[in-house]
Amino acid sequence: MDMATAAAALPWGGGSPAWIDVPERSKSAFMELKRRKVHRYVIFKIDDSREEVVVDKIGAPGESYDDFTASLPTDDCRYAVYDLDFVSDDNCRKSKIFFISWSPSDSRIRAKTIYAVSRNQFRHELDGVHFEIQATDPDDMNLEVLRGRANRT
Repeated sequence: MDMATAAAALPWGGGSPAWIDVPERSKSAFMELKRRKVHRYVIFKIDDSREEVVVDKIGAPGESYDDFTASLPTDDCRYAVYDLDFVSDDNCRKSKIFFISWSPSDSRIRAKTIYAVSRNQFRHELDGVHFEIQATDPDDMNLEVLRGRANRT
């Protein structure tokens, strides 16, 4: 079943995902990461009622990329933002924010569909993201993939 067919089969239809709300707390968590650098990452999930995107986990500034990837479920979808600090090819310290749409192979088709149709709407609520990654497997978003993308700018 393709995504369009799956979306049409959902009880709320396959149209615009305007039903997803992004509460102020979710927006604030992103702004704290972006402006104040008080978080290394923020993981978001669509709540059980499928009405809003809520904060699932926040990573402290000292947490590693491995801590972040270990916080993602292996059998359910999530959205995440990760603040990557790195030294560029021209030896400058930089920071880039990645939006990651995590949809592992073992997640339910319903979850994959809901996250897929809501992704663009949620992503546009997060002003200041530099790069987007869609990952179905940890290799799609390993640290070297992020560094490679960040160094191309």
